[in-house]
Amino acid sequence: MVKTEFEQQIQSASGELETCRQEIAKRIVGQQRMVDGIIMALIAGGHVLLEGVPGLAKTLAVKTVADVVDVGFKRLQFTPDLLPADLVGTLVYRQNSGEFVPRKGPIFSNIILADEINRAPAKVQSALLEAMEERQVTIGETTYPLPDPFFVLATQNPIEQEGTYPLPEAQLDRFLMKLLVEYPSPEDELKILRRMGTAPQIDVEKVMKASQILHIRKIAATILVDERIEEYIVQIIGASRIGKEDNPAYARFIDYGASTRATLYLYRCAKIKALFEGRTFVIPEDVKAVVFHVLRHRIVLSYEAESEELSPDDVISQILKVVPVP
Repeated sequence: MVKTEFEQQIQSASGELETCRQEIAKRIVGQQRMVDGIIMALIAGGHVLLEGVPGLAKTLAVKTVADVVDVGFKRLQFTPDLLPADLVGTLVYRQNSGEFVPRKGPIFSNIILADEINRAPAKVQSALLEAMEERQVTIGETTYPLPDPFFVLATQNPIEQEGTYPLPEAQLDRFLMKLLVEYPSPEDELKILRRMGTAPQIDVEKVMKASQILHIRKIAATILVDERIEEYIVQIIGASRIGKEDNPAYARFIDYGASTRATLYLYRCAKIKALFEGRTFVIPEDVKAVVFHVLRHRIVLSYEAESEELSPDDVISQILKVVPVP
């Protein structure tokens, strides 16, 4: 059977993504959900919040993605004494000319690693999140566009909260997805020991350029989505907004549901999941595969949920059981 040009484009883009995944796997053992989530967000043009205890290769994963993709990369270690100017830049006075000239900050790069974002005060977080949303930075009276692609990966430690500044829910909504980095399985940990114990520095090749990312992004946008799948996505988001007076048992566990931005991101990520699989169309399993990443930081749990030690993922699972699958 002869493939159409559209199918050939999908297969080609899927192959490029698989090459990228395999190159990252040379250095990162396991953690496939995290790696796929990062690549997915890179293609979708969104940003990622990585949460996990120290030592699970969050920073290494981000640096590895930057080594595999041939674009600019800057790492920012967020600390309580960081200032917005340290991030976006400032005006510097030149004595010989008597003029103020802009000195651009490290935000002017393609991939930004914001390490331990919750250690920086609110002003710095706001400066970063504004750049994430507007894709531009104002220094003095001049506004400068940020490069494309522009991709922020922020990490935070969930267990050490002293001296930190937790991100407000409104700012969390700026992230395309929140990825939970979990402990590796015993088998993966043994592979890590044998691989990294003898060769702590593993080289990887640059297998993807900025132009490829933008091209794959355009191809992903052409993935077909049936009307029933669109309705399924909207129903999932709507189910998260049901009030406590409504029937579903999970409603009492939610104070605030997901935003319209979540609807758009879930739609976009489902398309890219289909692209990962080399399909020209989205199926319900694609939506289910990405719904936790997209919603877990957008659903605000009630006191009842916290008292019963429920996580956002637990509530999302209950929502998926209620919403009928097309």
